[in-house]
Amino acid sequence: MSPNPLDHLPPFPDPPAPIAVYLAERAAAESVVDGPPPWDIGALSPELLAPLPAWLNAVCRWLNRTYAWQPHHVIPPCWIEHEHLPYEVAALAFARIEAYNDVGSVIVWHEQYDRFITRMNTMLGKTGDDCRAGKHDARPARFALSAWPRRHDLAEDAEQPSAADLPEDLV
Repeated sequence: MSPNPLDHLPPFPDPPAPIAVYLAERAAAESVVDGPPPWDIGALSPELLAPLPAWLNAVCRWLNRTYAWQPHHVIPPCWIEHEHLPYEVAALAFARIEAYNDVGSVIVWHEQYDRFITRMNTMLGKTGDDCRAGKHDARPARFALSAWPRRHDLAEDAEQPSAADLPEDLV
């Protein structure tokens, strides 16, 4: 008997236990959970945020192994250092969990993956190739971003972060 040719395909990484419990509580018909969606990582509690980096890294490795057949499809190893990518990877990971609960949604998730790759490459630009080769550099637009004046007159009700709250390349 020949071995199954699909045996080598790894499963999608399971979310960490606290996240799985949170997802189940949010999905319950009579849910009383009033927290943010788990893909809104900037709004998560420290307890939910703590296990996310390792899981999202496992998701990136799985995506690279499973789908990255072209160099521009590879999520760079420094993905977590690009402010937009943790949000993007989290949204894609949670969308995949949801999609695989409904057969018709699986195709939509693959379309979302394709759009994710396009957005990732657009945002990384030319530095994406360096990042994929392990040569990460700080945000290329840091000078243009830091040149923006603080406009307190434009934020009547919104709190603006202080310089201490911003990454040093944006101050």
